[in-house]
Amino acid sequence: MDEVRKWQQEKILLKVVDALKKRDFNAEYFQTIDNLNEYLLKSIPPEASIGIGGSMTIREIGIIERLEQRGNKIIHHWQKGLTEETDKEVRKREMLADYYLTSANAITKNGDIINIDGIGNRIAAMIYGPDNVYIIAGYNKIVPSIHDGIKRSKEIAAVMNAKRVSAKAPCVNTGMCIDCNVKGRICRVISIIQFRPWQTNINVLLVNEILGF
Repeated sequence: MDEVRKWQQEKILLKVVDALKKRDFNAEYFQTIDNLNEYLLKSIPPEASIGIGGSMTIREIGIIERLEQRGNKIIHHWQKGLTEETDKEVRKREMLADYYLTSANAITKNGDIINIDGIGNRIAAMIYGPDNVYIIAGYNKIVPSIHDGIKRSKEIAAVMNAKRVSAKAPCVNTGMCIDCNVKGRICRVISIIQFRPWQTNINVLLVNEILGF
């Protein structure tokens, strides 16, 4: 059964790659995480600085450790001991890196890339900042439409992220989005990237795995 499931997922992902290319994104398909990581290591120069967005996917695939081991300068705000002031400074430096690695909350079959942020630094960096952006996503991020993408972003990704950071929002207790109006709400900025922004080299790398939230 798993073999058949992987076959179907591959067919769908390949169609999404074609749709993304028609939207002027660079897009690639990978069968495994190992294939994906080898591609990243070949594509990113060892001397490049790399900003890491707030992404479970990027941390799950193990690429950060491999890039650090070979000498890349890694800039990311998911580190212990940061104050509110230093956290903000690190987020800004991520946006000035040579390369930026992140994921998406959802990608439609037509090639729309959808994200919801609480601060907006990840969305800002994806659109304009680093010259080279890599958006890495597993099959679980693929949705039929923009409507479904926003729904997935709120009802799945945002709820899990709220729980992860112990946000003071109702979904942390209920496990469900109620489109709340509280100070602890983390769904504050929505972006829909429909075509590649002219001055940003966006690479969308799809892998036939279930990754991140």
